Amino acid sequence: MSLNCSYYRAPAVPRRLTSLNGAPRKLDGGVLFGSTPRRIWEQWMAPDHEHLVELPSRALLVQEPGRNILVLAGSELLLAPLPRTCNWQPRQSGLLNSLGRLGLGENDIDLVLLTHLHASPSPQQCRVIDAGQLLRVLFPRARYLTGAEHWRRALHPHPHERSRFIPWILRQLEFGGRLELVEEGTSPQLGSGWHLHLSDGYTRGQLLPEIAMPGGPMLFAGDLIPTSHWLDLTVTSGYDRNPESLIGEKERILDYLVSNRGRLFLPRDPQHALVRVMRNRQSRYVSYDHAGHFIHQEA
Repeated sequence: MSLNCSYYRAPAVPRRLTSLNGAPRKLDGGVLFGSTPRRIWEQWMAPDHEHLVELPSRALLVQEPGRNILVLAGSELLLAPLPRTCNWQPRQSGLLNSLGRLGLGENDIDLVLLTHLHASPSPQQCRVIDAGQLLRVLFPRARYLTGAEHWRRALHPHPHERSRFIPWILRQLEFGGRLELVEEGTSPQLGSGWHLHLSDGYTRGQLLPEIAMPGGPMLFAGDLIPTSHWLDLTVTSGYDRNPESLIGEKERILDYLVSNRGRLFLPRDPQHALVRVMRNRQSRYVSYDHAGHFIHQEA
């Protein structure tokens, strides 16, 4: 396990950052919140009659001179929406709709950074994949970046998380000729102002990108800190491969953000896309300066 929190440099290029909403997903609340009692977590997110809670699938668009970069937590947002079977069927809202509202399409994305490759497709997508029907991976012009260690994990998964990798998606990435594997630290593919932190608590080799901004660094929290409830160090998930390691990683990255007045991008939080973090009088981490959907530009 490694988590390097010593890096911060002012940005070398102007960047425009925008939060994008993909199709929401539903997960079992008991598994999602692990050892947290239901009487507590159901006050945070109300479950339905099947004990499922709905979470957003939020992506980060980073626009730099000459290129557009998407940062995704997991790979399900790479799946193209299913075609409508009839005219009265409502159109699915998702990532492409969010891009379209900015005047962008699939071919405008140059780089897709995947923090990890877990996927939670919708039941309809699962049925199509299980039936052997073809689905399309989005962004035909883009290069895909993911961590080298995590890619090895995806190809030879531990039984604990084997069901969270979709072999069809892995094959599309592997044989599409546009997958590039990166390591912790700086990356020539991303260039100056980017730094990749390595996290092993949730899944081995998850990469958390830190983006330098004039007001302080922004960290894309992936599934290390998916919502603001995970600011409580004791909150872990049944999906985590190593909860003890994850708690230590959270503490180090949060201390780093507190000391550098950094911001945290939360890909799963129902209310907040972006928060700052501080310690309160009880030395617990709390969020402030919240932002929901945002379009933010700093020169």
